[in-house]
Amino acid sequence: MILLLQYTLIFASVLLLVALGGCFSEHSGVINIGLEGIMVMGALGGALVMKFMPGDTSAFMMIITVVLAAMLLGALYSLFLAVASINFKADQTLVGSAMNLLGVAGATVFVKAMNTAENVDNVSSTIQYINAKKAFLVNIGGFEFNWFMLLAVLALIFAYITLYKTRFGLRLMACGEHPQAADSVGISVAKMRYAGVLISGALGGLGGIVYITAGVSEWKFENGVAGFGFLGLAVMIFGQWKPIRIALAALLFGLFRALSNVYSGIDFLNAMNIPSAVYNMLPYIISLIVLAFTSKKSRAPKAEGIPYDKGMR
Repeated sequence: MILLLQYTLIFASVLLLVALGGCFSEHSGVINIGLEGIMVMGALGGALVMKFMPGDTSAFMMIITVVLAAMLLGALYSLFLAVASINFKADQTLVGSAMNLLGVAGATVFVKAMNTAENVDNVSSTIQYINAKKAFLVNIGGFEFNWFMLLAVLALIFAYITLYKTRFGLRLMACGEHPQAADSVGISVAKMRYAGVLISGALGGLGGIVYITAGVSEWKFENGVAGFGFLGLAVMIFGQWKPIRIALAALLFGLFRALSNVYSGIDFLNAMNIPSAVYNMLPYIISLIVLAFTSKKSRAPKAEGIPYDKGMR
């Protein structure tokens, strides 16, 4: 049961970070379908730091640099969405879909080129971080605490306070609800939407590095992130774009995802002889069921996905 709790919390942390990222973007009025690609880029940034940082780097410095690299690369990659949707009024769904494809392909090509440059016989898209990963783990009575779990909680607090207790958050949500009204009182809709997308990219990138370090010490980038970007969007919708509800939804989805890792250690589940593929599909099946029953009652920001032109009234 300790292992189930451990995996539930780490996968919930991933989903929470990604869903909060989508929440910021959509509250500003921009649909971020590209979270999958952003996660891959964030994972790449963090993995490269873990690969090339000196072996004697302190745990604190390792955590800080990995987190910053993942967030920075995620934010930079999200600029594709910001520029295309805000400046060029492109279809946000199509841009996000293209970002997902480009993220996996770009990371795969880059890692393969890097590995080939180091060893001509190594054409894999894999980065190892066996020793560096230990900096994030603390063993507490058999429970493997990951510092990323704490970061996810801090991100939740940050999101709640920022959205509901600050002028910036209220302005951001105004741009997603009624951009014309926000513009009429002097709020720059474009700047607020850029801010929302960049925060989304930073949190999504952080979610990416958390995902690839959950239980493994290397990652093959051609595998992407197994649809966790879309699961994050499902968590966001189920959570009604509200941080606290998103956290509860992330725990639910994280539990079902964790079962695929630990079901063999739970006697009554193991005795049922259910194929492992079923457990692997559980989070996605649950997301379809949940969205089928809740999507009609979902209340998304009114201006979500609608490009804003200053001349619109």
